[in-house]
Amino acid sequence: MTDAPAPLPAAEALLRWYAEMGVDVAVADEPVDRFAESTAAALAAGTAVALAAGTAAAPAAAPALQAVPAVPRAPMAAPAAGPRPRPAAPAPALLTTAPDAVELAARDLAQAAQTLDELRDALERFEGCALKATATRLVFADGAPDARIMFVGEAPGRDEDMQGKPFVGPSGQLLDRMLAAIGLDRTRAYIANIVPWRPPGNRDPTPQESTICRPFLQRQIELVSPDILVCLGARSAQGLLGVTEGILKLRGRWLAYDAGSRSIRTMATLHPAYLLRQPVQKRLAWRDFRALATALAES
Repeated sequence: MTDAPAPLPAAEALLRWYAEMGVDVAVADEPVDRFAESTAAALAAGTAVALAAGTAAAPAAAPALQAVPAVPRAPMAAPAAGPRPRPAAPAPALLTTAPDAVELAARDLAQAAQTLDELRDALERFEGCALKATATRLVFADGAPDARIMFVGEAPGRDEDMQGKPFVGPSGQLLDRMLAAIGLDRTRAYIANIVPWRPPGNRDPTPQESTICRPFLQRQIELVSPDILVCLGARSAQGLLGVTEGILKLRGRWLAYDAGSRSIRTMATLHPAYLLRQPVQKRLAWRDFRALATALAES
């Protein structure tokens, strides 16, 4: 009888690797109940012990299984010295509250602010909008708090999120040139957004996000109390005025914004980001800005 051939080096190395990785059972073609096997083995062991002692094993009662001693492990190396990872912050309570209750809390918090600085502090403390968790910083406003004209966009973008000011990227640079064309700059205008935190990936804010943040903008408008309000883009006009028309139908028309104690003359115009994509439409925006300059001169 000849000896069995030695296993191939590759197969031997594979088996050794399986053992090191903790593999102890191979997967067969048919399912195997390992629990039943363990019970049967324990019963057989108990019977053998009873027979060796000269007594009959009780068939009905299974012997108590002995705990398998744990295999001692090699001590783990001590972790490298350095700062411990920061534990995950618990989810703010407002994020698990019903949207209506969150909106009510936002309204109460906004109305309690008596100055723009207090309103900004209130927004810094507010935890009811999930956008705050993904944004770098709050983008509150820019410009003169006592300006006669206020511009409202939709939401900050990447550049605004990094600098903490609205309209500082390419669209903001175009807005600055549009203001300069009618003799204005940021020292004579006030600029804000419907949503003060950048949505991830510069996506559009959801209706719920806009609704939750709207009370803060409404209070911001009340505190600035401009003579003229300008909505930059359709979403700004729809969020503030409750209209449904597209911006090409809305633009250039004088509308009214109800600020509670007074009505503010309001105009919607094309967003600078849209004008960067559609330069031919700048002529329409120029008409709107000329109308704004005339209204400022007459008031």
